[in-house]
Amino acid sequence: MIYELTKRFDRDRAVQKFKKAMDNESRIEIKLKHPKKSIQHNAYAHLLFSWFGLEYGETMEYVKQEIFKKIVNPDLFKTEYVNLKTGEVREDWKSFADLDSGQTTIAIDKFRTWSSKEAGIYLPEPTDLAAINEIEKQVINNSKYL
Repeated sequence: MIYELTKRFDRDRAVQKFKKAMDNESRIEIKLKHPKKSIQHNAYAHLLFSWFGLEYGETMEYVKQEIFKKIVNPDLFKTEYVNLKTGEVREDWKSFADLDSGQTTIAIDKFRTWSSKEAGIYLPEPTDLAAINEIEKQVINNSKYL
């Protein structure tokens, strides 16, 4: 069940359910649900990955995994886990979908800055609709190369 804790009714139901689980000495899992990114936020980020890839000569997926996550934003994406059999500590990379809206904004801003400074590729702000429309057209027209 998902409870919206800003609503008194949901909060009371969640407390009742939790108390019942405690009385039964049940095993439970509590998982916080972060606000979802808007479709526009997600589409904007992927458009930037595609445009950068087109300009840089790589696929959108390569840009997202290797540049956006590993070079520009490792602080947001890099995680570690321990292999339960060997005890070896290994690195892993979170999914873009795991970021909340605020983290996504920070990550995109860092990517735009890095792109301009390090690769010489301008990535437009979300309010620059003329540039975004042109990039969208170029990405669609060149999608067979991505």
